[in-house]
Amino acid sequence: MAATSAATFSIGSTISLGTKVSQLPQSKPSSVRFNSQNTLATFSGLKAATFVKCESESSFLGKESSAALRGAAAPKALKSSQRSQYHLNPQASYKVAILGAAGGIGQPLSLLVKMSPLISALHIYDIANVKGVAADLSHCNTPSQVLDFTGTSELPNSLKGVDVVVIPAGVPRKPGMTRDDLFNINANIVKTLVEAKGVYDPKKLFGVTTLDVVRANTFVAQKKNLKLIDVDVPVVGGHAGITILPLLSKTRPPVSFTDEEVQELSVRIQNAGTEVVEAKAGAGSATLSMAYAAARFVESSLRALDGDADVYECSYVQSDLTELPFFASRIKLGRKGVEAIISSDLQGLTEYEQKALEALKPELKASIEKGIAFAQKQPVTT
Repeated sequence: MAATSAATFSIGSTISLGTKVSQLPQSKPSSVRFNSQNTLATFSGLKAATFVKCESESSFLGKESSAALRGAAAPKALKSSQRSQYHLNPQASYKVAILGAAGGIGQPLSLLVKMSPLISALHIYDIANVKGVAADLSHCNTPSQVLDFTGTSELPNSLKGVDVVVIPAGVPRKPGMTRDDLFNINANIVKTLVEAKGVYDPKKLFGVTTLDVVRANTFVAQKKNLKLIDVDVPVVGGHAGITILPLLSKTRPPVSFTDEEVQELSVRIQNAGTEVVEAKAGAGSATLSMAYAAARFVESSLRALDGDADVYECSYVQSDLTELPFFASRIKLGRKGVEAIISSDLQGLTEYEQKALEALKPELKASIEKGIAFAQKQPVTT
């Protein structure tokens, strides 16, 4: 396989800074509504042989939010009453590799990704216990064939011919641990995995911060009694503590917040991971919601690869949006990865958001420098 052809992404982590990884998308999971009288029979039978016309509509973005995003990215976009349409081939054609598929995030993520009608082959890799996961998944009557790969000797084969590589591998957080505590362990794990790919394409490298957006959407919808499918809150910055900045003033549909609500929601979104760790009382961290968020990003990436021209996600990418070399923000995804970084989200911020943005930069800068230093001091194995 040509190493540059696949997209790679590291799940829920900033440890890929300055190393190599590749692709995944913004803050909304994808759903497809087929204009067909045989939708259920077609999908459950998994034998559709023709193109079907479908309307692309994110299950987390309603009409207002989709129209607002299109307007921010392209002033001449279609009117909000129009939906972008593209042709989806129900004969699955994409190959996805999940590295770390036997873990707490990897297993539910593999199941969710297995459900995609766009995938023809699902390669699942881990250092152990992956054969049982593969056998279990292979019984699901969805299009993709499941192939398992165990141990570093089989890692190169797990990456052959794949279009998207997802890396949920790593050790979980435990009570009292910060993400920084996990850095050296997980950085070494990701280093080993990305070296097997051997390429760095900044347009196809994504830090998956989708969980922050998923949480922001959920918490805002609950707080303001909104229909969740229409709520979209961009989250920028990084993926730890105060570097997570939900831009509540940019919420779609537009909604007003008191100062107290802004403070309460911002802190809860930033500390949501700790909320789960404490609730599990030593039994793990956020695995199911992370798997869901990652699957949403995978689906968005596949939609973009399949030709959907209206795919937006928030993601941590190499960026010139601020003075920092890496930054999470809303991006537009296309067949070649990042098509555009949406700068309008950082315009017209509230005083609270502007101060929070400036406050997060030193901490995020330090994390970036730590990641780059780690990458530079490590010899790259070819």
